Amino acid sequence: MRIVLGLGNDGAAYRGTRHNAGFEVADVLAERTGAEFQSRGDLGRLAWTAATEIAGERVVLAKPRTLMNLSGRAAAALCRRFTAEPSDLLVVYDDADLALGRVRVRPEGGAGGHNGIRSLIEVLGTPAFPRVKLGVRGEGRDARDLADYVLDKFLPDERPIVARMVASGADAVETVVAEGVATAQRTFNGDLAG
Repeated sequence: MRIVLGLGNDGAAYRGTRHNAGFEVADVLAERTGAEFQSRGDLGRLAWTAATEIAGERVVLAKPRTLMNLSGRAAAALCRRFTAEPSDLLVVYDDADLALGRVRVRPEGGAGGHNGIRSLIEVLGTPAFPRVKLGVRGEGRDARDLADYVLDKFLPDERPIVARMVASGADAVETVVAEGVATAQRTFNGDLAG
């Protein structure tokens, strides 16, 4: 069972922020596959989930209901519920060090200053889970505190680039599920989305 975990912060106040790019990819994947997010039972207190298929494989799309800094709690609960290993997770998230519009696929790695990824590594006890990173570094990044910057909404003139990046991020997830991380890396890394 593959779990596609799009990181973000739950709630209307966070919609459209740089930190919620992972949620946007999860939403696109749900739309593409006709899945609907639900929150049921004990797991529902920690994550929105949607069961679906991608490339003939059973997949659970998930979005933590915790704050970003506690995403590891949701990831651990998802792994327990679906009897999955951390390597079965495919984590999709924003990267403020990556230029706006870029998509990068990685088989594993460190936190790189991302508190959501730091939480996953701490709670799961390993950095060995694949990721799709979404570049959100736009204007003003160097002059702003990172925590404030990622909680800002994308600027109106950035939204077309973001839309292409989110679609490309969803394509990257589909490629990882269908053909593996190495193929997705060759296809998406280093290219501008769109």
